[in-house]
Amino acid sequence: MGIFAVKTTASQERTVADMIASREEDEVHAVLAPDSLTSYVMVEADNNAVLERVMDEIPHARSIVPGKSSLTEVEHFLSPTPDVEGIAESDIVELIAGPFKGEKARVQRIDEGKDQVTVELYEATVPIPVTVRGDQIRVLDSDER
Repeated sequence: MGIFAVKTTASQERTVADMIASREEDEVHAVLAPDSLTSYVMVEADNNAVLERVMDEIPHARSIVPGKSSLTEVEHFLSPTPDVEGIAESDIVELIAGPFKGEKARVQRIDEGKDQVTVELYEATVPIPVTVRGDQIRVLDSDER
């Protein structure tokens, strides 16, 4: 048993993964199509012979990359990265969602556990701390760059 990489047509990774998963093969155990891995799908199967048999009937599945991968090589695809990663205190950000959309702000505090950022709006006459989700901001200027 191993994890095999299947080469796919560009932008068809999710389709190929869904088609492999929908086939009820006892030898195929898991299918993974990470967004960060373009043109490849990871498949956990007993051997590559069963995978070749399945791939013959799936459009957009091109080939199997020779060799197996281990779980340690693909485990970074299994845990999502927090939205606040890459954001530091005192960064200048733009709010891209919510009631303050389009406003610029400075990062005051980061809560990685809750994936939230507390910012202070620039144009506010009175500095008001606003807490937003990490996916609702975009970094404009960072002190570390």
